[in-house]
Amino acid sequence: MDFSRVTKYLDSLQKIGIAGADLGIYIKGKEVYRHQTGFADIESKKPIKPDTIYQFWSMTKVFTCVAALRLTEEGLFKLNDPISDYLPEFKDMQVQHTMENGGVYVEPARNPIRIVDLFTMSSGLTYNWGPNLEKLEKRTKHNYTLEEFVTALAKDPLYFEPGTHWHYSLSHDVLGRLVEVLSGKTLGEYFEENIFTPLGMKDTSFRLPKGKEKRMVSCYEYNDASKKHKKITQFALRFDPGAKFESPGGGLISTVDDYSKFACALCAGGTASNKYRLISNATIELMRTNHLDEARMYDYNWPHHSGYGYGLGVRTMVDKARGGSNSNIGEYGWSGMAGTQLLIDPACDLTYVYAQQMVPSKEDAVAPILRNVIYGCL
Repeated sequence: MDFSRVTKYLDSLQKIGIAGADLGIYIKGKEVYRHQTGFADIESKKPIKPDTIYQFWSMTKVFTCVAALRLTEEGLFKLNDPISDYLPEFKDMQVQHTMENGGVYVEPARNPIRIVDLFTMSSGLTYNWGPNLEKLEKRTKHNYTLEEFVTALAKDPLYFEPGTHWHYSLSHDVLGRLVEVLSGKTLGEYFEENIFTPLGMKDTSFRLPKGKEKRMVSCYEYNDASKKHKKITQFALRFDPGAKFESPGGGLISTVDDYSKFACALCAGGTASNKYRLISNATIELMRTNHLDEARMYDYNWPHHSGYGYGLGVRTMVDKARGGSNSNIGEYGWSGMAGTQLLIDPACDLTYVYAQQMVPSKEDAVAPILRNVIYGCL
C-alpha cells in the first residue's frame, strides 16, 4: 500500500490553519502508516512527535460506552432499564417546552429515561447548562465531582421527551456516573483497572501527570481572514492534578499510539494483541448497529456525518451514497471537539486515529477527505 497521498494531504493542512497533525493507520492491529506534520506549539516551533499528548475530547465517549457495555456483559443492568433504577435522582423528570410566543413551561415527562437513551443521545438532555449546573459551578469554583455534576444535572428539566429525538448532549456523562455506581469505583479508577493498564496504555488519563507537561500539544483558534493563530489556554484546569471532575464525555488526554491500542482491540473483535478481552465481538456488533429510526436519524447540521446512523455511542456508516464515502457499511467511530478522529472498519481490519488541536476544528472539511484519501490507498 502506498500512502503517499495521505502524507501529501496531511502536509497541506497547515494551509487551512491546522498547526500540526498526527495520524496512525493500522491493518489487523499492525501499524502500516504513521506521520506527524507541523507544530505542537507554534510560538516555540516545537514539532509534533510520536509521543505528543492531545486532548481527545469527545473521543472519551467511546471509552465510557465500552466501560458501560462491559457491565451489561456482567449482568449488572439491561439497556431498556430506566436510569432511575440506578440513579434515583432521575426519577419523575420534567420536560421544558417553549411556546410560539417564547413563553416556557414544564410538565412531567411521559417516558422515563432508559439507559439505551443515554447511549443513543436520545435522553432529553442537551449540552445546555441549566440553573442548577450553573449554581454548582459557582459554588465549587468549577471544581466538582462527577457525582455532584450528575446530581445537579438531574434537577434541571429535560429539553424533549426521552426517546423521541437524537440530540448531542451530556447523556454519556450520566452513563459514566452509572459506571461509577455499579462498579463502586471512580470512572478514572475503572478505566485504569479495566482498560488502560490491561491494554498497556501508559499515556492516557484524566489528568496530566507531572513530568509530561512538555509533551502536551497547544490548542489554537484560527482566523481565516487574518491567517493568525490564537492560543487557547482556558482548558488547562481540566487536566490539573487537583481537578476533581473526570468528564465521561470529553475528559481524556492521550497519544495517538495509546489511543490506537484501544481502537485496535475494538477492531479485532474486542480482544487486544496481548489476548486481553476488552469486550465481546457480539457486544461490539450491537454497539455499531444503527439504533435510530427515521424520526431520530441525525445529521445535526453536520453535513460530514451524512450517511451515518448512530449506535451505542458511535456513528456507524449506513448509506455510502448519501455520505459520498468509499468506506464500508458498518465502519464506525467518533471525533473530538479539537479535530481528533477515530475510524474502525472490521470489514477490512482497518483502524486509524488522527489528532490535531484547533477550535473550531474544521472537522467538516478534514474528516470526509481524510477518510476517502485513506481508503483510496488501500
